[in-house]
Amino acid sequence: MRRVGRRVLAGVLVALLAAATIAPFLYMIATALMDEFEVLRYPPPLLPARPHPENFAVALTALPFGRFFLNTAIVAACVVVGQVATSAMAAYAFARLRFPGRDRVFFLYLSVLMVPVVVLLVPRFLIINALGWVDSYTGLISTELVSVWGIFLLRQCFLTIPRDLEDAARLDGAGEWTVFWRVVLPLSKPALATLAVIAFADQWKSFLWPLIATRSAEMSMVEVGIASFHGLYSTNWPYQMAVAVTAVVPLLVFYFVAQKYFIRGIELTGPK
Repeated sequence: MRRVGRRVLAGVLVALLAAATIAPFLYMIATALMDEFEVLRYPPPLLPARPHPENFAVALTALPFGRFFLNTAIVAACVVVGQVATSAMAAYAFARLRFPGRDRVFFLYLSVLMVPVVVLLVPRFLIINALGWVDSYTGLISTELVSVWGIFLLRQCFLTIPRDLEDAARLDGAGEWTVFWRVVLPLSKPALATLAVIAFADQWKSFLWPLIATRSAEMSMVEVGIASFHGLYSTNWPYQMAVAVTAVVPLLVFYFVAQKYFIRGIELTGPK
């Protein structure tokens, strides 16, 4: 009976936590479907009296959000590929290769995680400005291609792979690159998917760096566009919520597609 009671209690707590997590997003959708003045009533209604789906079309055409979404998708896709590639190669070196000062270099990498991102904004801008990359895809992408957190994540995953598999491949004549490409990476798909999901989400919701690195509306990204839209329609909450809901949808789709690998990757990459 005690075990059943604990399971019931755990189920109730999980349900409450899930409701608390989902409720703001559901209310955001409800607000997006309300009339401009309906949302200002007191107390504010939980559901629209009459849905206004046209809010989405009007809000998304007020600014070139199609261009914003395209820019964000291009930058996010390139950064995901870059971070997965650089993190995987660096993590394999730290996990398997032997070279002088390996552990010290790795801890030096980890120390970068303690540096606030805001501190690096000015040096990064000065670099891309000197190279003439301001207001370009190159400037947005180049400074995001290496993820120290991604290196740490994949290193933890690579440490869980039995060395016997790699030794067997070497006995068959495989070189270091073949072992990495044919043995280690296929066994690390959950961790790679985890890094891809997190890198994609981080770029999709990025605001400060795109705001600094771009100057024209043609190169703006989604979060910068939403901020500009807020300045134009600061009192029209349904329009703002319509844009926000649309911006969240790609993240939800990407997460649900990679959900199985994402959860498995978290399980495999705990501290060792």
